[in-house]
Amino acid sequence: MDRLSGLDASFLYLETPAQLMHVCGLLVLDVSTMPGGYDFEGLRSQIDAHVREVPAFTRRLRRVPLGLDHPVWVRDRSFDIERHVHRLALPTPGGYRELTDLAGHLAGLPLDRSRPLWEMWVVEGYADGKVVVLSKMHHATVDGVSGANLISHLCALSATDAPLAPVPEVARAREAGPAELLGRGVLSTAARPLQLARLVSPSATLVTRTVGRARAGTAMAAPLTAPRTSFNGTITGHRSIGLADMDLDDVRAVKSASGTTVNDVVLAVAGGALRSYLQERGELPTESLLATVPVSVRGSSRRSEGANKVSALFTRLGTDIEDPLERVRDLAVRNRHAKDHHNAISADSLQDWAEFAAPRTFGLAVRAYAGLRLAERHPVVHNLVISNVPGPPVPLFFVGARIEALYPLGPVFHGAGLNITVMSNAGELHVGVIACRESVPDVDDLVQRFPVALAELREAVSAPGR
Repeated sequence: MDRLSGLDASFLYLETPAQLMHVCGLLVLDVSTMPGGYDFEGLRSQIDAHVREVPAFTRRLRRVPLGLDHPVWVRDRSFDIERHVHRLALPTPGGYRELTDLAGHLAGLPLDRSRPLWEMWVVEGYADGKVVVLSKMHHATVDGVSGANLISHLCALSATDAPLAPVPEVARAREAGPAELLGRGVLSTAARPLQLARLVSPSATLVTRTVGRARAGTAMAAPLTAPRTSFNGTITGHRSIGLADMDLDDVRAVKSASGTTVNDVVLAVAGGALRSYLQERGELPTESLLATVPVSVRGSSRRSEGANKVSALFTRLGTDIEDPLERVRDLAVRNRHAKDHHNAISADSLQDWAEFAAPRTFGLAVRAYAGLRLAERHPVVHNLVISNVPGPPVPLFFVGARIEALYPLGPVFHGAGLNITVMSNAGELHVGVIACRESVPDVDDLVQRFPVALAELREAVSAPGR
């Protein structure tokens, strides 16, 4: 029996018909490299062979009686690959617009909780004979790092090599009966007051230190201090998607010339794109936008259980700064303070507090929050989520097909209907933007400003005397 951690379970409780908590990935495949050529049935059979013995692909949820504790994972004894890998074809002419429209529709569909929480849509008929795979995995199952590890069960360094991650040898745990689950839930509930007492003192110390950092000007940006924009309200279940590419060498050139980091440059480019987008619409706030940046704590966490080992920091994107070079330098300073502040916080802090997320009350609270449209009544917590995910430095092959591009897409939230995720892949940076369609109806206009913002930043750092 494998119990979900509090943080994993929280992504289940946060989910509503409008606020879907799965993460997506768009893989553009050159199927001409597949030994024997492309065939959907063959592709699905290979996927089945690679995932059938991987627990993360073949487990489903089981609730604890009376909702006394977080759910547990159990083996899906009726696992059927046909329920998870589906086939579609793009309408004519099968271009970028048709692909993003279809991907937005699929991203807005919830996963079936009675089965393992993942699915893939194999989309045929894309430009130049390419095939696109849209993968969906629930955030209760993966974070950025564990999601990449799962995909590695299907990827190799050449069309004929074995997958990077071999099938693990895992002893299947026995399944607990309802009475045992109920007993474990009662014990877990009884132990929570003691667990809470252990967290209060370190948290109080953290608050005191944060106040000191704020007075010294070295604290990360504070939540609830973001300016309001058109994408900071109650969201719907409709999604719009935009995709763009940037040259990783251009980003590294800016990094070297400005003495910053790749992450600083990516955030500065996002700030420039958002500034241009909002300014053209007459919506640019005088204050800088505030982004939540997920941070992996997998290397420093003491916890062995749970798929999600993440924390988050808040940072200003410099959308109030016109000069690109000044923006990236300002971001570099802010990010150093934010990282120092974040490192002073226990890596397990978010996971520890998430254990107190009550299955019933948490879900009811989220639905009440959405129904009352409270995101539009209180100060804005943050404007958007931005992730920068390191990907493979060399080309990879997905069950024999060369991956030409890999666009990650994260969830959007009530109050922050925009998510930007950037992933490196064999010398390129692939930008995936997903948004609530009603909040950002022209998401493609935003994402196409990323290469432009990068070009402006490179020109700024290359100018004589700068």
